Amino acid sequence: MARLVSIDSPGEASGLEKAGGPTAALIYDDWYPALRSHLLRGNRLRTATLLDLPLVLGRHSDGRIFAMRDNCPHRGIPLSVGWFDGEHVTCRYHGWEFEPCSGQCSEIPSLSSFDKLDASRIYAAAYPCVERDGYAWVYIPGLGAGRKKDIAELPPVPELIKYSAKFRTAHLTADLPCNVDHGIIGLMDPAHGPFVHQAWWWRSRGSIREKTKRFEPIPEGFRMAAHAPSGNSAPYKLLGVYGQPIETTIDFVLPNRRYETIRCGDKWFTSLTTVTPVTASTCRIDVAAAWNVFYNIPFVTPFAKFFGAKFVRQDQVTMIQQAEGLRHNPSLMLIDDADKPAKWYFALKQARLDGTHKHPMDGPFDLHWRS
Repeated sequence: MARLVSIDSPGEASGLEKAGGPTAALIYDDWYPALRSHLLRGNRLRTATLLDLPLVLGRHSDGRIFAMRDNCPHRGIPLSVGWFDGEHVTCRYHGWEFEPCSGQCSEIPSLSSFDKLDASRIYAAAYPCVERDGYAWVYIPGLGAGRKKDIAELPPVPELIKYSAKFRTAHLTADLPCNVDHGIIGLMDPAHGPFVHQAWWWRSRGSIREKTKRFEPIPEGFRMAAHAPSGNSAPYKLLGVYGQPIETTIDFVLPNRRYETIRCGDKWFTSLTTVTPVTASTCRIDVAAAWNVFYNIPFVTPFAKFFGAKFVRQDQVTMIQQAEGLRHNPSLMLIDDADKPAKWYFALKQARLDGTHKHPMDGPFDLHWRS
């Protein structure tokens, strides 16, 4: 059974914890974004890695996308170096053919009339795969769980919230040289903004002020309850042109999802940010956003992508720098209240790993910090 180890340090001030660092135990039996789905076109195969699992992905001639383990079950050669004709993936070593959505073997060319082997009883590993919000989402089952056939029996595929039929979208991605736990607690960290994201269009160290936010327990996560957004952030000030109250809600949901919703009358902005484990020591951040604010103003989408990319790049650079320090295995600590969401995350994750699903919050909770 995987354990997340946190060592309390006797003699330290209340609310201060020291630990040897996140263990980054991986959460299986859930959906993860593998890559942007627009890359899956024609008969081209694409590769990705999720939770240390090598994948080959493509798009069937009928439009369905698929994800298989990138190994032929015969001799282990990557299927991605073989061929795909829109109907079957063919191994380049011995020509074994597989229906990619099910993984079922359809032909073994070397079989003769004397062989009794039924090729259709052989399966390459194939995983549930769904196209949603511009991503290929892949369900990664736990080790030894067997093939998952019916998507209806699985948890819902994550989806970006939209509040109107007309909206614009943008997507961003960045690779992080750290384990998934460091990536996630960095994602939910409320105190780094004035230091990591110093910019005229966001906020500065001089804009730091005390804040109080109410958090509520939700299934598999927690919510920063609806509140007026920070007045020291330029993007939120822009919404003032609509003359309506502005309200923000932020949810974190296991295993790796941060949902943000900003409402201003009938205008809205939403985002879904995920931190996905690629390997045990690396992860990837993906941001999908949708909005109808400033919908008819030209060039809003390019501007949003430009500033969003700079924002994500600032986080990426910080994580690269942090990774350099983590090479030396330093002792780490979490404090109240700014690091309380990180503590809740570790408790939620451990409860899922050990099967208790016990929630660390027994009701609403107010946190205070300066940022």
